[in-house]
Amino acid sequence: MTSNEKGVNEAELSLTEHLAELRTRLIRSVVAVAVGFCISYAFIRPIFAFLSLPLLQVLPPGTSLIFTSYPEAFFTYLKLALTAGLFLASPFILHEIWAFIAPGLYPHERKWALPFIFFSSLFFIGGAIFGYFAVFPAAFSFLASYAGADLKLLPSVSEYFSLTIKLLLGFGAAFELPIFMVFMALVGIIDAKMLRKNRKYALLIIFIIAAVITPTPDVVNQCLLAGPLLILYEISIILVALIGKRTRHQG
Repeated sequence: MTSNEKGVNEAELSLTEHLAELRTRLIRSVVAVAVGFCISYAFIRPIFAFLSLPLLQVLPPGTSLIFTSYPEAFFTYLKLALTAGLFLASPFILHEIWAFIAPGLYPHERKWALPFIFFSSLFFIGGAIFGYFAVFPAAFSFLASYAGADLKLLPSVSEYFSLTIKLLLGFGAAFELPIFMVFMALVGIIDAKMLRKNRKYALLIIFIIAAVITPTPDVVNQCLLAGPLLILYEISIILVALIGKRTRHQG
């Protein structure tokens, strides 16, 4: 066997090993979500009641959520349990993500494992909490304001919770911005100077994201998301700058 053939075989083996590891970590993540799903389903009624509050508080007296088909409520419960299970399993999933990418990092970069897992989980869950307490009341109050004498609001559980789940996941993902920026800096794709230089483009992208995620077209609700994202962007610049200084010092 020639050296070239040997190198190709080693590369193929390496790729196969990486794919096998990816499959293993995906399976572990799915199992973690399944466990979270089971735990969440055991408490599905309190979860349902808690997530219903932002809408119930703005509905006219005597109005409640409805379902118009027999399996609608059942499948809504399943979706809620799956979403709650995803949030419960998020620290484990993020650990699996880090464990998969860690071999490609330098030894000093692998030391960021615990901060990455902790703050990624914190921002993901924190983003959902922020959306629930800060944005949901204003957004659903705005949407419910269209009801009147000739237009009655009868929200169905599937429509309401489909929107709620989308918003919770959207806010959670949006709040991962500093973690994403820090990772990009660790692998050398961006630096603090680049982020400062492109701040105006980041501002535009943030407002586009806010317009897509928020369910209402009014500027106030969009600013409720865009404002924190702008703050997180500035925090990202500081963190990336600190990483750059640390890297230069170690180099």
